[in-house]
Amino acid sequence: MSDDEKEKNLHRLEDLAAIAGVSISTVSRALNDSPLVSDRTKKKILSLAQSNNYNGRLRDKVYTEDADKTISIVIPPPQGRDTRLSDPFTLDLIGGIGDALKEQNCDLLISHLTMTDYHSAANLVASGRCDGLIVLGQSTMHKQLNQLAAQRVPFVTWGAQFPDQRYCSVGSDNRQGGRRATNHLIRMGRTRIAFVGDCEGPEMKLRQEGYREALDQNGIAFDPRLVRPAHFYPESAMEAVDVLVEQGVEFDGVVAMSDMIAIGAMKALANRGINVPKDVSVIGYDDVLVAAYSSPALSTIRQDVTKAGRLLVSKLLRMLEGEDVQSSTLPTDLIIRESCGS
Repeated sequence: MSDDEKEKNLHRLEDLAAIAGVSISTVSRALNDSPLVSDRTKKKILSLAQSNNYNGRLRDKVYTEDADKTISIVIPPPQGRDTRLSDPFTLDLIGGIGDALKEQNCDLLISHLTMTDYHSAANLVASGRCDGLIVLGQSTMHKQLNQLAAQRVPFVTWGAQFPDQRYCSVGSDNRQGGRRATNHLIRMGRTRIAFVGDCEGPEMKLRQEGYREALDQNGIAFDPRLVRPAHFYPESAMEAVDVLVEQGVEFDGVVAMSDMIAIGAMKALANRGINVPKDVSVIGYDDVLVAAYSSPALSTIRQDVTKAGRLLVSKLLRMLEGEDVQSSTLPTDLIIRESCGS
């Protein structure tokens, strides 16, 4: 079959969308005679579908009867942040997104599809199951997300910003957060500060950069022995702190890359008779609900999930209306409680 013949036999909505110069969700609505698409656009898309022998099929929609739009949350493959729905910060962020969607009369679909490439995400919109996507983190998918944007799939991402980024993201200033946490421990007189967390993800790398910047700005030499990897659950953090103690690495502070890591670190220290904050000051990241009720109450870096949810939703809805949207970086806040001593 020649290239011309291949172009005349389309199977995917994204191919038809590329020819029509519209989004995949617009093609999906047009082929399903949605009132959200003008008659002129419907005629154009139906004519292109006929002339190109489009033979793709759409699955039944799951739009709620009264919702203006349906938005799906998808999660990239795990790396860095724990992407289980049971992770407290993930739940808080989904709650912020859900509240914002409710205010806009939109329905929320939480997809258990693991986004392994940009095709899987594009097909979620192409199937008619949703109008757009909110991706929770980039993991190792940055290049694929750029490809997804090139396919005109409507989506926004919670995460860091990259210099060559083609898609819209909303995230916290992670370098600022890591620097702010470390500076607070230094003000408390701590000079041997451990960094505990997984540094593979883009956001976590930025937090470690902030940690190192704070050390350098205060004339404290960086010691690689004080950096211990840990996944985003307490047991992993307990093991990381145990290793530091067993190897005889002296430390008087811990900057943890999540509140759950910080809580695990405090548990490990308590098990060894090390007092928090008298002997070791500990600070977390996120300000999940349990942070205020830990013992001692956890100092932390707050990410504003309510504002993040509203921004993610508003940017995606504006995108669906054909507007150009820009990425946003939100400031972090230092929340001082008992675990740092002041």
